[in-house]
Amino acid sequence: MSKFWSSAVKRSDPYIPGEQLNDPKIIKLNTNENPYPPSPLVLDAIKKEADQSLRLYPSPTVDELRNEIADYYGLGKDSVFIGNGSDEVLAFSFMAFFESGRKIRYPEVSYSFYPVYAKLFNIPVEEVPLQADFSIQASDFHSSEGGVIFPNPNAPTSLYLQLEAIEDILQHNRDRVVIVDEAYIDFAEESAVKLLHKYDNLLVIQTMSKSRSLAGLRLGFALGSPELIEGLIRIKDSFNSYTIDRLAIAGGIAAMKDKVYFEATREKIKRTRIWATQELRKRGFNVLPSQANFLFATHPDKEASSLYEQLKENKILVRYFNKPLINEYLRITIGTEVEMDTFFQVLDKLLKK
Repeated sequence: MSKFWSSAVKRSDPYIPGEQLNDPKIIKLNTNENPYPPSPLVLDAIKKEADQSLRLYPSPTVDELRNEIADYYGLGKDSVFIGNGSDEVLAFSFMAFFESGRKIRYPEVSYSFYPVYAKLFNIPVEEVPLQADFSIQASDFHSSEGGVIFPNPNAPTSLYLQLEAIEDILQHNRDRVVIVDEAYIDFAEESAVKLLHKYDNLLVIQTMSKSRSLAGLRLGFALGSPELIEGLIRIKDSFNSYTIDRLAIAGGIAAMKDKVYFEATREKIKRTRIWATQELRKRGFNVLPSQANFLFATHPDKEASSLYEQLKENKILVRYFNKPLINEYLRITIGTEVEMDTFFQVLDKLLKK
């Protein structure tokens, strides 16, 4: 620990991302990336933008992309905020809406970046235990002192919380911001966006990394009341007015426009998810009912840590969390049909050992 570090650096506990091994033979089922390439329209738009205009700063307001997202969800542009990946949007949200003197609530088993931001920004937290089946009990989030945040579907459990339960949480926190982190919502039933017209304390955060295959482009966005969006813009502009580059803007606009490609690829992932769930259960796994692009599974006779290591030796990466409550589960990203076939062939050999 350096004597030159600030107190913020000293108390930080950085997020640890999934392994990124530089091996083209690896089948990556560990970081919930989309197994299919971006829309051809996205690639064309990026190529067209990669010209002499790169010498110029991008738009600080990102209005064209904001308008495209607003039109998609039936909102006004002033209800849309764009960030450099949804993790940046989350960080800005912690700064914009949560106070260091008020406890916020999030699920005990949840996205592991939340405690990182809470420590970094010195925000006290109350981790809310889940039910025995890993589900969220809405009443446990009533009357939070400082606000509420949770993923829907939850990560890493993959479970979806119905909009009625989300509305219940919103109704019991009218003076606090409730953030619904919808990184995986395009693989689930429906978004909480439809509640925005009723609740000015609701902020919905989404990403283009998963369902639109743009993890490498870094685009996330928030949807909420103009008041909340203005708060995010003030935070962003206090750090960097140009967080979204020209190539990302062009690619994001094209991705939002190509609805046909978007629907086709997400439906393929959902179909593969159903099939992979059935195949895991045939092999004795307990698989939580997923509405994400990944599965959360445990085997009664096989240690998750051992399976993780053995799969890795066979050039298949899945995600293992060595944490209480979930240390016997593996999180398995839905890959292509070919990738999942290979995964099950390897898994069968390991289960016979």
